[in-house]
Amino acid sequence: MSSAPSAPTGRPTRGTTGTNRLRRVDRWIARHPVLRRASDPLIVDLGYGATGITTLELAARLSPVRPDIDVLGLEIDPERVERAREQLRAVRAGLTTFDPDTRVSFARAGFEVPAPRRPTLIRALNVLRQYDDVDVEPAWSRMAGRLAPDGLLVEGTCDEIGRVMTWVVVGSDAAPRSLTVSLRLAGLESPAIAAERLPKALIHRNVPGEPIHAFFLDLTREWERAAPLSTFSPAQRWKASLQAMHDAGWPLIGRHRWRLGEVTVPWASVAPR
Repeated sequence: MSSAPSAPTGRPTRGTTGTNRLRRVDRWIARHPVLRRASDPLIVDLGYGATGITTLELAARLSPVRPDIDVLGLEIDPERVERAREQLRAVRAGLTTFDPDTRVSFARAGFEVPAPRRPTLIRALNVLRQYDDVDVEPAWSRMAGRLAPDGLLVEGTCDEIGRVMTWVVVGSDAAPRSLTVSLRLAGLESPAIAAERLPKALIHRNVPGEPIHAFFLDLTREWERAAPLSTFSPAQRWKASLQAMHDAGWPLIGRHRWRLGEVTVPWASVAPR
C-alpha cells in the first residue's frame, strides 16, 4: 500500500461544499463504461471540501451500479479530513441516511493521490479553478499518473448549487479527451452561463478567436433560434439547439444524454490555440 508523503502536493481550496452539488457529474460517472468494466473499482474524490458529504453522495450514486466499489476522499486540510471522518463515524452508527456499510474512507493527501491501488477514476471538482493557468497541466499529469491504465480523471467546475457544471475528461496519459457542459434546463435563460464555470484550462480562453468562444457563440445562437420550442419543454429546445449545431459541423458526442441537459465535444474541437 502506498503511504502519504509528509507534505501533500497542492494547497487547500476554499472548501465550499453543498449537498447534491455534484449530482450531475456523479450520474455521468455512474453511466460510464470505465466504471462497469473495472475489475476492482476505486474512485478518488480529490479535494472534497469542508465536509465529506459529496464523497458520501458519490459512493451512494455509484454503488447501485458497482456494489463492490471503494471511494476514497482526499483533502489537504487535516481539519477537513477529521471532520469527514466524524461524519463517517455517524454513518457507521446508522445515524444518517447513508448505508452504514458504505465503502468510503478519508485521508489527507493532494495531487500525489496515495491509494491502496491505482484508481479507476479521479474526480476533482472545483479544485483547479483556484489555481493559476500554468498549474493545470502539471496537476493533470500528476493525477493521471496515478490512474489505472484505462482510468480517467474528471476535472471541472460548477456553481454553488450544481445547476451549471462543466468538466474535462483526461486519460491516464494526461491527455484531455473531451469537454462536457451540463445544465439544469428548467429556467435556463442562456447556455452561455456555463462559460462562467469553465474548467481552469479554458476559463481564460473564452475570447474571440478561440474555439471555446466559437462553441458558446454557436450554442447561444441556436438556443435563441429554438426559442419557440420552449412551449413544449426546455429539453425539446435544448435538443433542437444541439441538433442544429451537429448539422453545422460540431462533432457532438453522446446524443443519448442531450435530454439531461448535457453536451459533450472532443477536446480537439475546443482546445486552446
